[in-house]
Amino acid sequence: MTRMLASVNSLAEAQLAYRAGADIIDLKQPAAGALGALPPEQVARIRAWCAGKIPVSATVGDLPMLPDPVFGAVQAIAATGVDYVKIGFFPGGDWSGVAHRLTVLAECGHALIAVLFGDASPDPAFIPTLQQAGFAGVMLDTMDKSRGSLPEILTPAEIGRFVEEARARHLLCGLAGSLRLKDIPALLRYGPDYLGFRGALCARHHRTAELDGEAAALIKQAIQNGAALETA
Repeated sequence: MTRMLASVNSLAEAQLAYRAGADIIDLKQPAAGALGALPPEQVARIRAWCAGKIPVSATVGDLPMLPDPVFGAVQAIAATGVDYVKIGFFPGGDWSGVAHRLTVLAECGHALIAVLFGDASPDPAFIPTLQQAGFAGVMLDTMDKSRGSLPEILTPAEIGRFVEEARARHLLCGLAGSLRLKDIPALLRYGPDYLGFRGALCARHHRTAELDGEAAALIKQAIQNGAALETA
């Protein structure tokens, strides 16, 4: 069953998303980029509140694809005790080198989630490399939030191929990228493990605005209703 990932940037927002029924709390700072990071100290505080209530993921920031800097950032976030660490694979740099460098953290039991970007022409052929490096999952997101939602950027065939490749490699699979309420029914048909939201949960649908509990609850209800129809 597809679950709801809610991106938040504070403890207050995490508590609100939890009350709205989110299935996983995703910590990031939207004002700092597509995958802007919160300070490790703040991540640790929010994770402590969520412990035993709801799983937590956290981003490491919009970093260049260089093995050592990415490794250091992932190590710092992993040390906070979050359940998942999300790493954006941005255009350029050494993707294979980054994945290989992170293998040691995966072998230590840290659940790593790679984030590929639909508006950067991601190649699903890279997914086997992530599996070999020990990643726990992969998400499809967008970098430039002004270009529209993921379904407006990629074709149904492209999204479907991504989900199929992730499933074939036994990886957790998530879809995100300026998703809106109206996108949910079509995306549920792919059967992703998670649908990720930020802007649709916020006042006026501005991703840097405060979280709106009623909007979050509507998203949760739409996922539940759609999933029930898919399994009926």
